[in-house]
Amino acid sequence: MRLAGIADAKGATEIVVLDMRKLVSYTDFLAICTARNERQARAIADEARLRLKREDELLPRGAELEAETGWIVLDYLDCVLHVFTAEVRERYGLEELWREAPRLELPSEGASTVPLHG
Repeated sequence: MRLAGIADAKGATEIVVLDMRKLVSYTDFLAICTARNERQARAIADEARLRLKREDELLPRGAELEAETGWIVLDYLDCVLHVFTAEVRERYGLEELWREAPRLELPSEGASTVPLHG
């Protein structure tokens, strides 16, 4: 999962990738991670956008980039990256909301066992 690997490289913690393929039609995977603060959240999102644009010529189809809210979303259709601050992540509880979604093991950076952006 490239987005999770990029988040990890930028110091994100509590990285989880949920396999949503049997649960929803709008995405295949949710990558969820925690940033120490809004500044780091923005850095994680910026790095993901820049790397996918430069290396794969991909831009997110949708994005919510207001780091001040404590929640940044990058939507690459088959994978959606959610970058939270700890307090906001706890408040919204996406893992609990999607507790029936299988969790994927995270490959090392550069491995591609799941699609792209997957």
